[in-house]
Amino acid sequence: MSARHLLANAATRSIQAMFPGFFFGAQKHNHAADFGYPDQVSFELAFDAYCRNPLARAAVDKTVGKTWEDNPYLQEFQRDGTEGGDQGETGLEADIRQRFADLRIWQHLAECDRRSLVGCYSGLILRFADSKAFKEPVDTVSGGLMGLVEVIPAWEGQLTVSTWDTDEKSEGYGQPTMFSFAESAVGQQKQPRTFEIHPDRVIVWSPDGTLNGRSALEPGYNALLDMEKIRGGGGEGFWKNAKSGLSLEIDKDAKIENMAQAMGVPVAEVVDKIDEQVEGFNKGFDKSLLLSGIKATPMQVNLPSPEHFFAVAAQSFAASWSIPMKVLIGSQTGERASTEDSEEWAKVNMGRRTNQAVPAIMTFVNRLERVKVLPQKDWFLSWTDLTESSMGEKIDRAVKMADVNSKQPSGEIVFTGDDIRAVVGMEPLSDAERFRDEADPAEEQDALDLPQTEDQPAPAA
Repeated sequence: MSARHLLANAATRSIQAMFPGFFFGAQKHNHAADFGYPDQVSFELAFDAYCRNPLARAAVDKTVGKTWEDNPYLQEFQRDGTEGGDQGETGLEADIRQRFADLRIWQHLAECDRRSLVGCYSGLILRFADSKAFKEPVDTVSGGLMGLVEVIPAWEGQLTVSTWDTDEKSEGYGQPTMFSFAESAVGQQKQPRTFEIHPDRVIVWSPDGTLNGRSALEPGYNALLDMEKIRGGGGEGFWKNAKSGLSLEIDKDAKIENMAQAMGVPVAEVVDKIDEQVEGFNKGFDKSLLLSGIKATPMQVNLPSPEHFFAVAAQSFAASWSIPMKVLIGSQTGERASTEDSEEWAKVNMGRRTNQAVPAIMTFVNRLERVKVLPQKDWFLSWTDLTESSMGEKIDRAVKMADVNSKQPSGEIVFTGDDIRAVVGMEPLSDAERFRDEADPAEEQDALDLPQTEDQPAPAA
């Protein structure tokens, strides 16, 4: 290679080092490095955001709170094909409801759902009364419903895979063959429970039921950091302004020897003495500062209004969760807007309940069936519809329908009585109920033909 090429290459490397990313076809910016974003959002970062960032906590808790607005009922189809609820609660359903309430099953499942949003997955550990260690597989549990002793929600950081099935001919190839559980590994929990646990005793809770999920906080994590910078910078800037930092200007006629004599220190320690006095001044609002031959000028910083910058980051984070801003922040600016946001939020969580929560719950139910805690039945979950209107909204709609009828010319009917009853969830009236106030002519004639007694006067002519 010629000397000219060597010099050109050296110049290229020097310019690239001075202005990284701006020349020679390289990527212009590394946004993660430029803006201080992490390359990957680990469980520790997501968990810390959930614990410390108010909007991250609000997004997770409001999502789970809406999805689990009420608890479902585990019911069975009857032999005639009807649902259990249609014929009233069966004895088995009542026993399940009571046992699940005793073990707080639904609350623990909701907590498992919450933890799966923070991590890539969460786990539900099942304790059975089968006299076996956690690391042993489960065959059959005796005692029916009483065979289930406890369910333990676990964070991703508490429940990790110890070994995988690496046999390509195995039915469970690529699946865990053993988990490790360390309860004190996350947060401030002090429980000493640490053990190996067989997959038979674990339900993996994630959007697809595998360990390959992603934290729901990951897409909006950079926006959370932006809001932290804006909020922290605004608070720190306000503190700086209120504290009034100092700019020190030494008078041109000042003599260092005189300053040292006034401070009672050698000349070499004048600067250290000034730093000591300024540091003492900065520690509180009620300090005074005495400087000889030095002019102290308070420094003020003009802070831009942070609302717009914060709103952009907040809207980006809300979009990553498909959650309306008014629901996330809690502000209400208009009844119509609030109603529309609530309806949209209900649809989002109804879809989440249908596609994520219900399959995870049924995996739990199927596991209980397999180990004989529950009998083999055609089980289903009875759960209220989140998108259904409230009774007040239904009645208001019915009143408006009746008002439309009253305003029609010539008594024309737009909505029938059955239409209005359907709006509030009521069945159509039968003929007997519809005309119960109208007497049957045959019954009136029978009443006229009845023999009269002394206590029953004859009807007037």
